Amino acid sequence: MSAHTAHGVNRTASTLRYASLVAASLVVLLPLAAVFLTSLKSAQEMADSDGALTLPHDWLNFGNYVTAFEDGRMLSAFGNTAFILLFSITGTVLIGSMTAYAIDRFTFRFKKLVVALFLIATLVPGVTTQVATFQIVNSFGMFDTRWAPIALYMGTDIVSIYIFLQFIRGIPISLDESARLDGANAFTIYRKIIFPLLKPAIATVVIIKGITVYNDFYIPFLYMPSDDLGTISTSLFRFKGPFGAHWEIISAGAVLVILPTLAVFLFLQRYIYNGFTRGATK
Repeated sequence: MSAHTAHGVNRTASTLRYASLVAASLVVLLPLAAVFLTSLKSAQEMADSDGALTLPHDWLNFGNYVTAFEDGRMLSAFGNTAFILLFSITGTVLIGSMTAYAIDRFTFRFKKLVVALFLIATLVPGVTTQVATFQIVNSFGMFDTRWAPIALYMGTDIVSIYIFLQFIRGIPISLDESARLDGANAFTIYRKIIFPLLKPAIATVVIIKGITVYNDFYIPFLYMPSDDLGTISTSLFRFKGPFGAHWEIISAGAVLVILPTLAVFLFLQRYIYNGFTRGATK
């Protein structure tokens, strides 16, 4: 192959690569742009609008944001969401890391069966078990309380266990053996040796689980129907009525909901990539 032909092939490959990146960016950014533009429009503009990407007449129209924040009870919703996030993420980290520690460091009967059951549980659609789950939650008296979603979220998923497991496998067993010679029991080893070394994995799990819980609509809507127990996802549902929806206000509320998640993700995104990369190579 001549140098000219090779240069042409490389140029074509480079063009296709950048074209695919531009296309992917448009797929991600266009819906966000449509939501933002809609949030700045009045109800009359929405009625007369020719499309979601039409520009608003007043770029300083923040009345929809005020309405969404006040009528949607966003302050209370943020408080409820923060409460659920705190306990759910803490429980996920503790349960997930302890489970991974037990699977990797201990030998017990039916060990492979337990790991297989974790995988099988992820293959079962959650909707198919909601009747039984609802009855169990209701029998514990947690229905219409903030503890219902917390209990459900704390049932850690296989992804969190897998992330912790990969990091624990990279911790030398000799550290455990040295601690045992000093008289440390299994829990002391986990608390003083294993858990402090799991900081990158913990950061990864916190971000992934936090975004999942923050954006979840189904569980809060089903288990916390009271208006004073709304989360940031269910609070937007107040603007959906039987005769239509106030999309300009819903869009403003969506922007308010997106901003904290976007800021946290941009600030901590390196932990997500590093966590997955290190976990995959250990």
